[in-house]
Amino acid sequence: MTFRQQSAPYAHWEFVHPTSGDRLRVVPERGGLVTEWRCNEREILYLDQERFADPSKSVRGGIPVLFPICGNLPGDRLPLASGDVTLKQHGFARDLPWSIALLDDQSGVQLTLKASAETLAAYPFHFEVVMAIRPQSDALEIVTTIHNQSEAGREPMPFSFGLHPYFNVSDLGRTRFEGLAPRCLNHLEMAEADTADQLGRLPEGVDFLTRPAGPVTLVDELAGTRLQLDHQAPMDLTVVWTEPPRAMVCLEPWTGPRQALISGDRKLELAAGQSTTLRCHYRVS
Repeated sequence: MTFRQQSAPYAHWEFVHPTSGDRLRVVPERGGLVTEWRCNEREILYLDQERFADPSKSVRGGIPVLFPICGNLPGDRLPLASGDVTLKQHGFARDLPWSIALLDDQSGVQLTLKASAETLAAYPFHFEVVMAIRPQSDALEIVTTIHNQSEAGREPMPFSFGLHPYFNVSDLGRTRFEGLAPRCLNHLEMAEADTADQLGRLPEGVDFLTRPAGPVTLVDELAGTRLQLDHQAPMDLTVVWTEPPRAMVCLEPWTGPRQALISGDRKLELAAGQSTTLRCHYRVS
C-alpha cells in the first residue's frame, strides 16, 4: 500500500491498493475530487486534464460531489425558517477544499468537509461530510456519512446528496444501459419522457433522472466492458448525462431529484445531533 503526495501529472494524493495495485488519485483542494480510478490496469474515469488545469472553469471529469443540493433551485434560493439563502447549482461541496487521510484500516482514503464561515453564510448549518472511498476487487465502494452538528433546538438541516462520476466509453453510439426504469424525467425539458428514447440520444447529449428498482449497468459494447452501479436507498435515484463529443457518460447516484428541497420529493432532513450514512458501489467487468 502506498499513500503519498505526487506532483505529476498534477498535484494530487495517490493511493495504491496493497494487493490489487488498483490506484486512486485524489485532489482534496478541488472539492475532494477523485480524478482517477485505475482498476485492473484500466482507467475507469474520464478527466479533461486541460480544462482541469484552469481553476476558473468547472471540472469535467473525476467524481464531483453534490451537496447540499443536487441540480438547481428556482432562482438559486432555498427558503428556510431562519430566512432564504442562496445555493448555486449542485451546491458548494465540489468547489471547496476537503481534508484527506488514510482510512484506519488502510483500505482506502477518507475525505472530510466541515462547515466553515464561508459555508455558514450560504447554508446556516454546522455539518460534517465524511466519505470513505475504498478500491475493492474489481470495484469501488463509497460510503458517506453526513452529520448535523448544529446546536440543539435549531431547525432540521435539509439536504440532498449525490455523486457526479464521469466514466470513459469507447463510442456513445455503442453504449447502452441495463436496469433503468422505463420512464424518466428529462432535465433538459423538465418533463417526463420515455427512457429508451433518451438512450437513443446519447450521442446528441442527454440529461435525465430515473428511479430504478435495482442496480444499473453501463455497457460499453465496443470495449466489451460493463460497469454496474449498486446504490442503496435513500441514494438510489440514477441520473444519466452525456456531453458530446466527449467520450464519457456520467452515471450518477442521487438521493433526491432536482428541487427536492422545495418540492419535498425525497427531501432529507437531519435534526441537530443526528447523522445518516449513504452507500454506493461500482463494479467493473
